[in-house]
Formats: sequence, C-alpha cells, structure tokens
Amino acid sequence: MKRLLFLLIIVSLFISSTSFIVATPSYKYSVMIIKSRHELRLYDSVSGSWLATYPAVFGNNDLGDKMMQGDRKTPEGIFHITYKRIHEKWDRFMAIDYPNKESYEKFNRRKEQGLIPIDAKIGGDIGIHGTWPNEDFAIDQVQNWTEGCISTKNKYVQELFDLLPLGTRVEIRH
Repeated sequence: MKRLLFLLIIVSLFISSTSFIVATPSYKYSVMIIKSRHELRLYDSVSGSWLATYPAVFGNNDLGDKMMQGDRKTPEGIFHITYKRIHEKWDRFMAIDYPNKESYEKFNRRKEQGLIPIDAKIGGDIGIHGTWPNEDFAIDQVQNWTEGCISTKNKYVQELFDLLPLGTRVEIRH
C-alpha cells in the first residue's frame, strides 16, 4: 500500500510538471431507469448525451421503492452491473448489485420504523433482462410482470448486453 501511494505521488508530481491529464477510470456508458415513465435510458458519459431510450416494465404496478423480498417492486438507487449471462427464460440477464450498502440502510431503517415486518428479508437477484420468447408484447402493453427486475424487449436487451461492461452505473428512480 505504501509503495502504491509513493507511485501515485511520483506520478502526480510528474503530471503536474507537464501538460498531461490523467483521467480516472470511468465507463463510457451509464443507464438511467425512470419507473414512472417506463423508460430505460442509455447515456454516453464521454459525449455527455443521451443515446437511446428503451421501453421498460417492472414488477408490481405499484412503482414505489422495493421494501422487502416478495413485494415485486423494483429497487431505487444507484447500482452497478455485476455479472451478465445468457438466460434460458429471458434471453439475456444483467445482474445489478442489489442489495448494496444503501439498500441495506433503507431496509433496516424501514424495519426500525415498523414499515416492514421485523422478520422480512431484503431480497436479491435483481437485474435487467428480456421477456419470455415471443412475449415482447408485454413491453408494448406496459405489463409489469417481473419479480422486481427491469424488463425490455429482447432485441433491446441484446444490444445493451453487448454494449455495457461489468461495472456500468445503473440509476433507478421513480
């Protein structure tokens, strides 16, 4: 750790004496999901512009924040894609890091406030995925059918799957 810190100091001294700019690691794309609009938006962080907007559906018709396991609500907050895989039911699946630290904090606060049962579980396995084969109509008809995941048409989830690397930021808001 000391060696890394020493190297960072040397590099920063070198950079400050030259005209080089070193960028911090970042991702070209980020995703914003707006539940009240049934939208998944793709943002290009480099150009600072929105690239695409895809239709999306969720779990419960109550579009509020996920409270606990089994409520079929989609969580709100800032997450990141943690793994991706071809899915036997929903074409492609990109998992997000729900629950994360902020999710646990909200969950525990709600328990303390008596908003959810003391024995409730937080849940997990939330991600962005496609639909059952030949059921993209669920997206067109805005049928909220998932257990709390974000679903879009298979052709769209295939595009996103190929484009978005692990670690991509995913913001979900009402």
